[in-house]
Amino acid sequence: MKQLEAVIFDLDGVITDSAHFHYLAWKQLAADIDIEIDEAFNETLKGISRMDSLDLILVKGGRENDFTLEQKEELAAKKNAHYVELLKDLSPADILPGIKPLLDAIRAANLKIALASVSKNAPMVLAALGLTDSFDYLADAAKITHSKPDPEIFLVAAAGLGVEPANAVGIEDAQAGVEAIKSAGMKAIGVGTGLIGTDELVSDTSKLTLAMIQKVFQI
Repeated sequence: MKQLEAVIFDLDGVITDSAHFHYLAWKQLAADIDIEIDEAFNETLKGISRMDSLDLILVKGGRENDFTLEQKEELAAKKNAHYVELLKDLSPADILPGIKPLLDAIRAANLKIALASVSKNAPMVLAALGLTDSFDYLADAAKITHSKPDPEIFLVAAAGLGVEPANAVGIEDAQAGVEAIKSAGMKAIGVGTGLIGTDELVSDTSKLTLAMIQKVFQI
């Protein structure tokens, strides 16, 4: 019999909103190589790994064949350095509404909690938010070979917690993330608008509750 054992969270747009920092960092890097991106294009990068995001930017600018792998890795590192600089102002005040009490409620219910973020900066972000101790397991983005919508990172998170994917609920704000959760065999809760294939969709994080997660699991 299936039993809810764990909740697995995405980071950007679910725990905190550092998406704008990503946008500013990518916009600067793109401008450095004569490519212009806007916030609408940045939405297509949600939930996508750093190198895959760079590839999409290069394709947009018609420069996909202009750089070697080594040069692309240097560009990605440059973007990340700028992003990390922007993150220095992050604090517990930047935790999205309702998330801290939700994490506390999940913990009090003796359920496990994991983070499934493709961001290699996730540990640093959680530390800045004061949430490191709220998570039992962080999937290591550096060891993930397939980016969302591939289910790998959610499967790794479940394995890290020692739970079967069918006994977990995932929470995401990006379409690629929702597809990854469902492909992993988990129930999916989406945050935002326009997401397809969720088992439950809320407009913002303040609407997330333990009771809702438990209800979704029973669907």
